[in-house]
Amino acid sequence: MTDRSDNDLPDLLSVGPNRLAILTQYTRNSVLITDRGGHIRWVNDSFVRSTGYSKEEAIGRKPGDLLQGTGTDPGTIARMRDGLARGEGFDEEVLNYTRDGDPIWFRINCSPLDRDDCGHDGFIAIQNDITRLKESQRELRIAASVFERSHDAIMITDQNNRIIDINPAFSRITGYSKAEVMGRSPAVLSSGQHSREFYQAMWGAIERRHSWRGEITNRRKNGELFTELVSINRVQLDHPDEWYHVAVFSDITALKNHAEAMDRVANYDDLTGLPNQRLLTSRMYRALAEADRSGTALAVMQLDLDQFKQINDRFGHAAGDHVLATIAKRLKAAVRKEDTLARLSGDEFVLLLPDLEDDLEACQRLLAQVRGPVAVGPTTVSITASAGVTFYPEDTSEPDRLIRHAGQAMYLVKENGGDGCHRFDPGVIRHRELRLQMLGELSEAIRQDQLELHYQPQVQMADNAVIGAEALIRWRHPRHGLLSPGEFLPVVTGSELEVPMGQWVIRNALTQLDAWQQAGLNLQVSINISANHLMDPGFTDYLRSHLLDHPEMDPAMVTLEVLESTALDDMQRAGNVIGECRGMGFQVALDDFGTGYSSLTYFRALPIDLIKIDQSFIRNMMADTSDRAIVESVIFLAKQFRRPVLAEGVETLDHADVLRQMGCEQIQGYGIAKPLPAADFLHWLRDWRQRYPTPPQRR
Repeated sequence: MTDRSDNDLPDLLSVGPNRLAILTQYTRNSVLITDRGGHIRWVNDSFVRSTGYSKEEAIGRKPGDLLQGTGTDPGTIARMRDGLARGEGFDEEVLNYTRDGDPIWFRINCSPLDRDDCGHDGFIAIQNDITRLKESQRELRIAASVFERSHDAIMITDQNNRIIDINPAFSRITGYSKAEVMGRSPAVLSSGQHSREFYQAMWGAIERRHSWRGEITNRRKNGELFTELVSINRVQLDHPDEWYHVAVFSDITALKNHAEAMDRVANYDDLTGLPNQRLLTSRMYRALAEADRSGTALAVMQLDLDQFKQINDRFGHAAGDHVLATIAKRLKAAVRKEDTLARLSGDEFVLLLPDLEDDLEACQRLLAQVRGPVAVGPTTVSITASAGVTFYPEDTSEPDRLIRHAGQAMYLVKENGGDGCHRFDPGVIRHRELRLQMLGELSEAIRQDQLELHYQPQVQMADNAVIGAEALIRWRHPRHGLLSPGEFLPVVTGSELEVPMGQWVIRNALTQLDAWQQAGLNLQVSINISANHLMDPGFTDYLRSHLLDHPEMDPAMVTLEVLESTALDDMQRAGNVIGECRGMGFQVALDDFGTGYSSLTYFRALPIDLIKIDQSFIRNMMADTSDRAIVESVIFLAKQFRRPVLAEGVETLDHADVLRQMGCEQIQGYGIAKPLPAADFLHWLRDWRQRYPTPPQRR
């Protein structure tokens, strides 16, 4: 070949059908030719199309300055430069960028030109666009990385549902290696926990929608059950009959266990494992709705152990918990499958009994189940319970109110000694609510000083002298005015307020007596002492402390009036308390004598100073010979035992004359005076003494 200059290169490439220029127009590869310095001397049309640079923009520039950007491996660039420097060329994959900045991958085959062959020395580079191939490779690498590194298990099966691939997470979760499951059915994981219908529904969804998602309980290689959240997709390839199944699942066993634990904490009692009030209420709403649909009744029962506090106090809370757990097991064994047994708190159990007739048979049966000894350490304790029951639809449809009504009925059983069952009665409960309301108001009355004492004179028959007065409590109610004892004392009896109110009476009566004695009045004061107050362990200590508050007061001028029935309920204990009171100098009277079931032996044994005949006999003795005979008998007995007698309820002078004839020493009643406030009592006393100037004699 003859030598040609570089400037003749375009002509060389553009003439003749067999020349290179013609061939390069038929290839999709980009072709460029450079001189020995690496500057572009010529490019084909494919170069223009793939890079976006025109021939004019390309010629005269180096390819690296024109196309190359960041992203190509530095080692590749170094090999390219080394190949050019040695004149050998190179064959490398290079990331370039188009004129618009889009990345484009080329596989570049760069070869040196032989001047002897083509009349030109330099390099010819053929650039094959492999961008799609590189993207596919990248996607495959990402997919492979995801497949290998995914925390979720991946399983691929063929059309025959045989496993053809799994990832490492599959082996980690199930315990099976790849070799152990390849070619096998996914049924190798089956736990037997799901029905045939479950799997039929799953495969039906895959057939229809090509996908299914849900929870499955499977079994690991070691036999342990686990719960997986799985997504199964049918992957269709190019051919209609070519498809695979890809199952991706995660082990949610710990999550399920945590959810179940949280559910148990939220809905179940930790000690007994029974439903708590939250779950009970939810079930009650469903049971009420079902009762409405079916037209049946349901019962709500509250059951409370008797004397449970004493078990805790005596044996400790661990023993109490053991008793509760034991009773829970007994009750659980006695209820039906459709019933709900719940523990509210402490020793309170509630039972929801659907489709139960309006009777107490079930209640009694459950109480019988509770009764019996429970081992507590080295000993046993006998357990009984109190229960209250209410029935829907007769009662309200609100769960909270049904439970409250059953509880109110149960507390009535408690107040009557326990070990029984009571049906909710709105009238009885209303009475109890009113009683509790009045007790609350009375407690406030003590704090607000709404109580006051009135004094009823007591007269000595021999000379008409006023020897003392009985202190009688009154309540000056802020709305209802002055209330007599009969309007509120029955509510106080047996309540926690009985002792505080008795202490209030003692405190104020002693204060008033001290004031009268310091004013020179020689009067006795009688104070009524209730049964529970007398038997209170702190009764005598309280009396003793108030004597110290009034050191100049003569305790012999104080008479403590004790009901006959109270004294005889526990003769020995009552006698001891009365003896202590008399030892401090107090007088003691046996009040309402004749109404109890006394005997001569009791009468002789009680250390008392005065007998008071009940006013019911005095009022009727003028017309009823039986009552008159009782009065005569009491006075006769008193004289035999050298006890003075005071008759209450003297309404008229005729009553007084008859009592004088019988030998009664003292009287009081409306025939003499009604109970009076302390200030009015002094005015009345002055008027009485003006009418009966005979000075009183000391007893």
